[in-house]
Amino acid sequence: MSEYTEYLREVLSDFGPVTARRMFGGHGIFHAGLMFALVADDVLYLKADDENRPDFEAAGLPAFGYEKRGKRVQLSYFQAPDDMLDDPEVAVHWARRAFAAARRARR
Repeated sequence: MSEYTEYLREVLSDFGPVTARRMFGGHGIFHAGLMFALVADDVLYLKADDENRPDFEAAGLPAFGYEKRGKRVQLSYFQAPDDMLDDPEVAVHWARRAFAAARRARR
């Protein structure tokens, strides 16, 4: 586990226990067995769907994406707001919304 993912476990401790698993050159962040966030290049991205995506867009936060065979691939994860990493209350709010999106996607 990286120093950054250890730090995220601390930041998200008020949300509940989270674990990090190495995936695709980064880490998946899990709560209750469900991936609700990912870390790529020490940047946190949160799960988004039609219900919470407008919050990310209103804050001007970019979607996670990568290049594959010359094409841009975008996943349903958006960069977490900076204040989330400084304020436990804000962290819980965004984590709950991302976890809810992950639960909806699982259905």
